[in-house]
Amino acid sequence: MATGRKTGGRKPGSVNKATAEIKGLAQQYGPAAIEKLAEMAGLLQHKDAKPAESEQARVTAVKELLDRGYGKATQFLEHSADEGLELILDRIGRL
Repeated sequence: MATGRKTGGRKPGSVNKATAEIKGLAQQYGPAAIEKLAEMAGLLQHKDAKPAESEQARVTAVKELLDRGYGKATQFLEHSADEGLELILDRIGRL
């Protein structure tokens, strides 16, 4: 019978070696990628800057910059307590 406790696997806080190398390689391009997003958003003022042509691409670039600088906005989920209760009662009824 299962105890509900997880056993095995990596210890909390340990490095995931499978992705650590890839993450390190990708991070070297971070500053250039941020600068490109700023350029696409139309935020750079130098003469060689080429903002994205579509407004949708510019808005997406701004959103990506904000997400990286401040974190993604919290998304609230709406639910009805009655719907949850119905689901629980339905499952209990099947036992």
